[in-house]
Amino acid sequence: MRLSDAALQYGGVRLFDGLALTLPAGRTTALLGPSGVGKSTLLRLIAGLEAGDHARATVTCDDGRPLTGRVAYLAQRDSLLPWAGALDNVALGARLRGEPMGPARARAAALLAEVGLGDRLTARPGTLSGGMRQRVALARALMEDRPVILMDEPFSALDFLTRLRLQDLTARLLAGRTVLLVTHDPLEALRLGDAVHVLHGRPATLDAPLTPPGAPPREAVDPAVLALQAEVLRRLTGEDHAGGGGAP
Repeated sequence: MRLSDAALQYGGVRLFDGLALTLPAGRTTALLGPSGVGKSTLLRLIAGLEAGDHARATVTCDDGRPLTGRVAYLAQRDSLLPWAGALDNVALGARLRGEPMGPARARAAALLAEVGLGDRLTARPGTLSGGMRQRVALARALMEDRPVILMDEPFSALDFLTRLRLQDLTARLLAGRTVLLVTHDPLEALRLGDAVHVLHGRPATLDAPLTPPGAPPREAVDPAVLALQAEVLRRLTGEDHAGGGGAP
C-alpha cells in the first residue's frame, strides 16, 4: 500500500505537504513523532475518516484494488458500547451489516477465547480492566477480517507489563496483515515494527526507516532493540534527522 501527496493544514499552518509512505504487504510499519505533528490525522486520512479542504492524500494498492472496505481501525480509546457485553461489542459490525448473527456470534466467541476472554462473553465494559477492554477492541478489529489494520496508540493507557503482554498478543494475531501502528513509545515501535519511521519538523518529513533485526515481537531487553531505541530518541529530540535506515 502506498500513500502519496499527503498534506495537512490547521489554522494556516502546514503540518506536512507532499508526504509519501510505503507500507509493505504483510508487514507492520510503526510511525513515531512528537505530539501535534499529524500522526493520528495521517492514519485517519488513510482510513478515509478525515475530510475537508485542510487535508488530502492519495492511497493506492499494488493489487490495483481500492482500499475501501479493506481496513480495520483500532483506536487509542476502545469505544466499546457500555451497555453491551463483550460478545455483542465484538459482533457489532456484523449486526450493523445485517449478517446472520448465529455464525457471527460464534466467530466473536472464538476470537474472545483467542484473546483470553472466553469466560467473559457477557461482561460489560465497566466490569473489565483496561487491558481486558483493549483485548475486546482487538477482537472486534479481528472480527472485521480486513487485510489492513490501522492502530492509533492502542496500548498507551495501559501499565507497562499489560502493554508488553498485549504487544505480544497483537504481534501473534496480526501476523501476515499489513499494519500501520502510530505510537509515542519507541520501545513499542521497535518491538512490533518491521520498519520504524519518525515524522518530525514543520512541515513534517519522514526519516528513512529503521529496520529492527528479527521478527516481532522482539524482546524488550534485546541489546539490538535498545541500541535502536537510543537512535529513535535522538531522531525524536531533533539530535539526528539525517535519516539513514537499517540496524547498526
